[in-house]
This record gives sequence, structure tokens and C-alpha cells, in this order.
Amino acid sequence: MTKRYALGIFEDEDVLLHAIENVRAAGVKIYDVFSPYPVHGIDDALGIERSRLPIAAFFYGLCGLSFALWMQIYMLGFDWPMIIGGKPHIGLPAFIPVSFELTVLFTAHGMMITFFLISKLWPRWKVPVMDVRSTDDKFVMAIELKEGTDLGNLTQLLRANGASEVNEKEMTKE
Repeated sequence: MTKRYALGIFEDEDVLLHAIENVRAAGVKIYDVFSPYPVHGIDDALGIERSRLPIAAFFYGLCGLSFALWMQIYMLGFDWPMIIGGKPHIGLPAFIPVSFELTVLFTAHGMMITFFLISKLWPRWKVPVMDVRSTDDKFVMAIELKEGTDLGNLTQLLRANGASEVNEKEMTKE
């Protein structure tokens, strides 16, 4: 499956942020923006909603805590109860370290798996690089070219908003 993209190359992050607002106001849908470092405010400019990943993290932690408490209560209270010095079988203060560790373990692994699934970052696939300079010193705005998209008008719009160059690139999903 081959897709075509128009790539607007920008030199400065402030110009890029201003261009994103103007391009979106013109009704053009931006596929993605690539930058050599995180740019403050780019999520808001692109209209990206706040992530729901923290909610998933809470539930992964809750599962870890529940599993830890169930495991310890079952092991020490029912499966192999030991009476040591008159201590109760289910002593919750003694369960705190293991409960904390399993909460963190479940949260970390669950978040890692969820992140890779949501972002489709499979280890076996080659990650497409729109423009190699986006990893060094340039900012790249990628706009998918669909049937009927006028590349001339799009190039003019990007150049009017500060793009130093506009290129066309075909990407093949492997």
C-alpha cells in the first residue's frame, strides 16, 4: 500500500507552530509533525486530545494490588498457614512491600504493552522516516495527498507560512 505525502520543511519551531495553526485553519488535515526534540504546545496546535493512558495505568495498578493481596492472603491464610509468635494469618502491614512491588510491576508492564499496541510500534516493522533531517535540525510537517489534492496550492500555502522547502514523498507500508 503506497501513500503520497507533501512534506513541509521548517527551520524554526515558532514558525512551525504558527504554520500548523494557519494550515489547519485553511482546512488541510495534517498527518503528523516530526521534530528533533519535543516542542511545547505542538499537541494543542495539532488538536491532539489528552491521552487516556493514565486511566489505564490506574487500572493496571489496581489489578497488581488486587493480585498481590489475594496471593498473600491465600498463601499465608489458607494454603500454608503458619502460626509464628501469635501473629495473625492475614497481617496487612506485612503485605505492604510485596503489594507495592506488584502494583508497580503490573503498571509498568501494562503501560508498556498498551503504549506499543496503541502507537503500533511493533519491533519487527521498519519505522518510516519521512525526512532524515527531522532527527537532526529540521521540523517536518507531513500532509497526506489524497485523490484530487492540488499540490500546487498546498505548496503555496506551506511556503506562505514559512516552509523553507516542500517535497513530495511516497511511503510504502511494509
